[in-house]
Amino acid sequence: MKVLIVEDERKTAEYLHQGLTEQGCTVDLAFDGIDGQHMALHYDFDVIVLDVMLPGLDGFSILKSLRSVKNTPVIMLTARDGVADRVRGLQDGADDYLVKPFSFIELLARLQALTRRGRSHETTLLRVGDLHIDLLARKAVRQGQRIDLTAKEFALLGVLARRQGEILSKTVIAELVWDMNFDSNTNVVEVAIKRLRAKIDAPFGRSLLHTIRGMGYVLEDRGDVVEATADSP
Repeated sequence: MKVLIVEDERKTAEYLHQGLTEQGCTVDLAFDGIDGQHMALHYDFDVIVLDVMLPGLDGFSILKSLRSVKNTPVIMLTARDGVADRVRGLQDGADDYLVKPFSFIELLARLQALTRRGRSHETTLLRVGDLHIDLLARKAVRQGQRIDLTAKEFALLGVLARRQGEILSKTVIAELVWDMNFDSNTNVVEVAIKRLRAKIDAPFGRSLLHTIRGMGYVLEDRGDVVEATADSP
């Protein structure tokens, strides 16, 4: 889930950034209305968390601009509990509303509900060979055994599984999983691939995650047996 948070209270924004990142989300931050509007209009997000009171441009103005060109789900945040503000936001096209202070768990649940609604046409259950992946429950099972994955490992597996059979380069993986431009001096992708392979392949005797030399990685069932000495990404 790719999330844009437009919030001028840096402590709140950074708290949300940390919490959502730990849940495997990719999070971008904007601390004023001008930057927030630019990012909302020019980049694609699964959901936007939008504060009402912002320097430069308020949340209602951003929402109106956004709704003229996009239907990205929006949760509005406000420190004011007035009914008129909530009604105005919903009438302008907001999908949900939260009054500060709010529970992070509640915000996360609402974000997940909105993205599920927006992706109702997409499957959330994926299968690659005997590996079963539930994107909503964030669960991976192979040969009846649940695989313990970190948030980033599951995000990496999800990206590969959604594009099973397609070779993904390190650059593409870095952008989709870590939201970063790939630096050839950084081995974050290789390390993550090696750890994921050790969990989803090594214990089960058959390889699903394959390295295509000079091109990248692909997740598919070829019927290949895991080699006992294979430890490179």
